[in-house]
Amino acid sequence: MRRIIINTLARIGYKDVVQADNGKTGLQKLDEGGVDVIITDWNMPEMDGLEFVKRVRSGPYKEVPILMVTTNAAKEDIVEALQAGVNNYVVKPFTPETLKEKIELLINS
Repeated sequence: MRRIIINTLARIGYKDVVQADNGKTGLQKLDEGGVDVIITDWNMPEMDGLEFVKRVRSGPYKEVPILMVTTNAAKEDIVEALQAGVNNYVVKPFTPETLKEKIELLINS
């Protein structure tokens, strides 16, 4: 899924992408700097997306916009993600246009 998102980002014009294979690695990448928007999957090994979001929001990167990618469109899950600090979400499967729209909303808000 990560490769699909990276390829989609490249197609819609976002080529400067930092990637991590799980939430723990994602936190390390944030420490390296240069991250303007976070796109995280809910389902990841070692540290899931929800825990990752909570850690980001409690640390020095709490202002970085976060887009959550999920397969579950259940209202309670979306509410839980928003309460944890996600700025927006996108439900899989999604089109490149939908991803671009969501990113632009985060960048321009």
